Amino acid sequence: MIIFYDGYCPLCQAEMRHLKKYDEDQAIQFEDIQAENFKRRFPDLDWHELNARIHVQLPDGTLVTGLDATHKAWAAVGKGWLYAPLRWPGIRIVADYFYTLFARHRYTISYWLTGKKRPCESACNVEKKHE
Repeated sequence: MIIFYDGYCPLCQAEMRHLKKYDEDQAIQFEDIQAENFKRRFPDLDWHELNARIHVQLPDGTLVTGLDATHKAWAAVGKGWLYAPLRWPGIRIVADYFYTLFARHRYTISYWLTGKKRPCESACNVEKKHE
């Protein structure tokens, strides 16, 4: 499976570091959507959609987004139980709502929680870079 994440987001970077630590069998290919050659390597994917929320591409090519993607990734490394409760009926609706808010405001939330800002080049050129 391939996980597409925002390498400019400090919290996203931290989660990917933790996920990589548990990915002993290298079941996941990690792809930073902010990489310079990303659009060239994945021309059929919509960068703006990938930037709006985390995505996982399953081996059959299916794209899974948001907390479903996060759950699939963690399940691939044997830790799916961490996110499983967020997929339960009832909780799922609330969790997805809050994930959407987080994804939309991830740079601000990351700054509040880590004190780290995204690099200026991302703030300045993100739209131009991926058009």
